[in-house]
Amino acid sequence: MAHAAGPDLSDHVALVTGASSGLGRQAALALSGAGARVVAVARRAEALASLVEEAPGPVASLPFDLSDRDGLADLAARATEPFGAPDILVHAAGINTRETADAVTPEGWDITQTLNLAVPFFLSQHLVGGMKAKGWGRIVNFASLQSTRAFPGGLAYGASKGGIVQLTRAMAQDWSRHGINVNAIGPGFFPTELTAAVFNDPERAARNAAQTCIGRNGEPTDIDGPLLFFCSDASAYVTGQTLMVDGGFTAK
Repeated sequence: MAHAAGPDLSDHVALVTGASSGLGRQAALALSGAGARVVAVARRAEALASLVEEAPGPVASLPFDLSDRDGLADLAARATEPFGAPDILVHAAGINTRETADAVTPEGWDITQTLNLAVPFFLSQHLVGGMKAKGWGRIVNFASLQSTRAFPGGLAYGASKGGIVQLTRAMAQDWSRHGINVNAIGPGFFPTELTAAVFNDPERAARNAAQTCIGRNGEPTDIDGPLLFFCSDASAYVTGQTLMVDGGFTAK
C-alpha cells in the first residue's frame, strides 16, 4: 500500500534548538527530510557536525549555549545568515535536574526555567519579526508528561513544562493573527539523554510502556508525523494547542 507523501517544506528555513541529541536531533532530521533548510543549535559542536553529515538536506551548525539569555539576540541574528530568516522554530532544548522538592536549589531552579521556559519565548520574540514580514510562521514548543502530572524529582522541571502549555496559548493569542501558529508537542517516554535514568532501568521502562494504551515506549521517528503537521500548512487552522505524543500514557 502506497503511503501519501509528507509535507514539502523546501521553501522554508527551520531553526531547531537542542539539535545535538534526542528529539531535537530527530526533529532536525525530519525537517531536513521534508526539504527544509535547517539551522541546528546546541552546545556540542561535534554532535552537531555528525548531524550535518547524516541529514538528507542542508543543515547549518550553530553551536551556542542557550543558558546565555543575554546572547539570544545575537544568536537570532546569526541564525538568519546561512539560509535567511527562519520561519519554522522548534524549541527542543531542555534540562531536568531531577531534584526533589527539599533539594531544589536556586541555581537548579533558574537554569531549568531559563532553558525550558524563557528561551522558547525570548528566542521566538527575536525571530518573530521575520515571520510577520512573511505572513507565515510555525513555532513548536516542547511540553511533557509533567505538564499535567507530578513525577518524583520533577518539581522545577514540571513547573517549567506546565508553563510551556500556557506560554503556547499566550504566544498563539498574540502572534497567530500574523499567520504564525504556535503549538506544543508533549512527548511520552522516548529513549534520549534526558530520559537515560529511566531507560537504564529495564523494569521502570517496562512499567512506563505498560502505562500507555499502545503498550510500548516511543521511538524517535514517532515524533516525525506530529512535528511535520505542526510545521506545515496542514496545521493552518490549529494554534495554541498541546498534542500529547505519548502512546496514550495520559489517556489512562
